[in-house]
Amino acid sequence: MLRSAIRPLAAVSRKPASSMFSTTPKRDMKILAILYDGGKAAEQEPRLLGTTENKLGLSEWLKSQGHEYIVSSDKEGPNSVFQKELKDAEVLITTPFHPGYLTKDLMDKAKNLKLCVTAGVGSDHIDLNAAVDNKVQVLEVTGSNVTSVAEHVVMSILLLVRNFVPAHEMIERGDWQVSEVARNAFDLEGKVVGTIGAGRIGYRVLQRLVPFGVKELLYYDYNPLPEHAAKEVGARRVEDLKDFVSQCDVVTVNTPLHEGTRGLINADLLKHFKKGAWLVNTARGAICDKDAVAQAVKSGHLNGYAGDVWNVQPAPKDHIWRTMKNPLGGGNGMVPHYSGTTLDAQARYANGVRSILENYFAGKPQDPANIIVGIGKYESKAYGQREDKQKTSHGFSKS
Repeated sequence: MLRSAIRPLAAVSRKPASSMFSTTPKRDMKILAILYDGGKAAEQEPRLLGTTENKLGLSEWLKSQGHEYIVSSDKEGPNSVFQKELKDAEVLITTPFHPGYLTKDLMDKAKNLKLCVTAGVGSDHIDLNAAVDNKVQVLEVTGSNVTSVAEHVVMSILLLVRNFVPAHEMIERGDWQVSEVARNAFDLEGKVVGTIGAGRIGYRVLQRLVPFGVKELLYYDYNPLPEHAAKEVGARRVEDLKDFVSQCDVVTVNTPLHEGTRGLINADLLKHFKKGAWLVNTARGAICDKDAVAQAVKSGHLNGYAGDVWNVQPAPKDHIWRTMKNPLGGGNGMVPHYSGTTLDAQARYANGVRSILENYFAGKPQDPANIIVGIGKYESKAYGQREDKQKTSHGFSKS
């Protein structure tokens, strides 16, 4: 089993750990969920479980269990539902797609908070050190989005390399000038593609790229793939990051966000990218310096940037990634954060949240693969040393 692409800073608990679970069933608690508004789409499609309208499909069940369940998308500022209701909530559920940012200050005020659950994968919206200190458990539904995100990565690579977006925009305008889009359209075959992080998602991306006949698949990871796993996809490890990016026509980011990866792709590293390379990031927006990336695209040093993650979510209307273009008028494949919240993924993470809550209510131990922070301590498997029981145990967690 593998670890995270880049080792996070070690955290030290300043309070003694207690037992991981209690045998006393829990009732009459306040459960707060911060989800995104689905609007008319959620009313028409009940499988949009991650919305405030459909409430992860948990509302009737939680009511029958005798719990108060508050669901809202209102999360900004001291007068928000998030901050007001958090003060006496015992359980917080949030998603990576519309996160309630749980800072140390907010956690210190939430005296009853015992459990934070990510409906999906990734807990960088939570101050994990504060969770350790306050003995607040942090869990996620591990593996719930790996296939969904890996597919999105491959789609994003193709739409950049094939110059798809400008071509489609041309059709919408009613124009038909093939040369304007073909001058910057390429085949993926024969290109060098590399992933920063070869974990559960990064490895699946490598698997899915094999049939395209790429020239070479590379990966950058502090821990090498098992020999059989690397051989299966024909991937070569490059140990120096600058050397790695200098060899790639396409770079995809598939590593968690922590202090070791925040701002990892910055102006200095971008200088080492091949001129005209493409960059795809479906991990976390803050792994990339937004202004440095935008400037690299504008100058043409990067031919394009695509992804669904932003350094702030929802992204401000004037966020530079919304409108950046390369010198030929393309190279932007940005979308809202939805790669891991397909209808299939929503069913998986909604079921996973219910399973976590059932264990918590009954005082049963949680699946170790889901635990990021136990009571008063980081779990050794928090950053990807977990088996992925869906398809392969080659990889590690993507945030």
